[in-house]
Amino acid sequence: MDTLGTQKEESIQEHKKTKWIPNKLTRKDVKFATWIAFIAWVLAVYDFILFGTLLPQMGNEYGWSEIEQAKIATWVAVGGAIVAFAIGPIVDRMGRKPGLIFTVGGAGLCSLFTAFGAGLGKGPLTIIRSVAGLGYAEQTVNATYLTEMYAAVDDPELQKKKGFIYSLVQGGWPIGALIAAGITAILLPIVGWQGNFIFAAIPSFILIFFALKLKETPQFQVHKRIRELREAGDDTSAKSLAIEHKVDYAEHESAGIAAAFKGTSLRATLVLGGAVLLNWFAIQVFSVLGTTVLTRVHGVSFENSLIILVASNLLGYLGYMSHGWLGDKIGRRNTIAIGWALGGIAFTGMLYGPSNQLAVVALYGLGLFFLIGPYAAALFFISESFPTSIRATAGAIVNAMGPIGAIFASLGSTAILSSGGDWQTSAFLFGSIPCFLSGLLILFARHVDPASVK
Repeated sequence: MDTLGTQKEESIQEHKKTKWIPNKLTRKDVKFATWIAFIAWVLAVYDFILFGTLLPQMGNEYGWSEIEQAKIATWVAVGGAIVAFAIGPIVDRMGRKPGLIFTVGGAGLCSLFTAFGAGLGKGPLTIIRSVAGLGYAEQTVNATYLTEMYAAVDDPELQKKKGFIYSLVQGGWPIGALIAAGITAILLPIVGWQGNFIFAAIPSFILIFFALKLKETPQFQVHKRIRELREAGDDTSAKSLAIEHKVDYAEHESAGIAAAFKGTSLRATLVLGGAVLLNWFAIQVFSVLGTTVLTRVHGVSFENSLIILVASNLLGYLGYMSHGWLGDKIGRRNTIAIGWALGGIAFTGMLYGPSNQLAVVALYGLGLFFLIGPYAAALFFISESFPTSIRATAGAIVNAMGPIGAIFASLGSTAILSSGGDWQTSAFLFGSIPCFLSGLLILFARHVDPASVK
């Protein structure tokens, strides 16, 4: 005990005599971080879409029926949600930079392992693809990291348009989806589905080399330093550091998963988590199962439905930029609410409107514009709604609600179809209505002044 007491006292004295200063960020640092986050998200989406695209190829090779493939996809969604949730506390403990490197590297390894894991059976493949949920979690890490990076730079021009800049990063979704479709079409006849996954892993490993040059956010460094001082028993220095950097010391005393369900964070967790859960009903129905809805409801040919999906992804990128820009002007909460509500209306019009191809394409594209686009504002808004000590943890909880919503939507749609209903009714009840309600629910979130985010 005497030895431990001596070590503790030496640690306190070392903290007191050392003048500690967090990183000072420049525009160059922020620009570099933005590019790394963008490429990381593109690669994550690339892997995510690749698995969905090539699952039928794996099924054909190993004799898995469509029902077995659907079960694999469902359990992968469950496992991915768990992994996406788990990454939050890790990022709040390890740091934003290590979290980004961890998710990029983990997703890359899972791409590589997928090429060989399928041959081991459905169980190992499901585990591998569940861990690949690290790629989906990438958007939470990006939002947490860039929210703090942008807030740490004293640049009035950046502060006015940081939402728009982040929208360019989140726009990696349609870009990653298009790259996955294009590269798969080129490589599949040459290297097969296994070669596609091996090829997808290579860019992730290269990106890690550049990500090592990133700087940690000063906000997290302060948070970590306060935690270290508290753990060393030097509460006086910890409180002094909190005052110096205008940090609420109480938030550090109650950091952890439970803190997301206490105080002002409780409202944000419940409202934002509920809205994302509802909105992913629509993501599952109109984005993931988009070709099915188009072909079954309006008789659009499969070939034409693929063309519509490609065009809609391009429109989706414009949606990201538009909502990111609008969020800087009228507030992110209002932007998200308006977008998702209009998305629900547009999809309803598409489902019950004429089967004229021009009308279907226009309304479907408009629906995706308002469904996907607001995520540029939503992910940034989620990060702004929580304090530094639980920013990644709470963001991961909210983000993990997405795959759960997708599962509920699939179960609901299956129940409607099994009872004799059609895709029009199913898509309306489990797509259009939840999309509209998610927009209304967002209005119950607390308004956040971006200038107050530290």
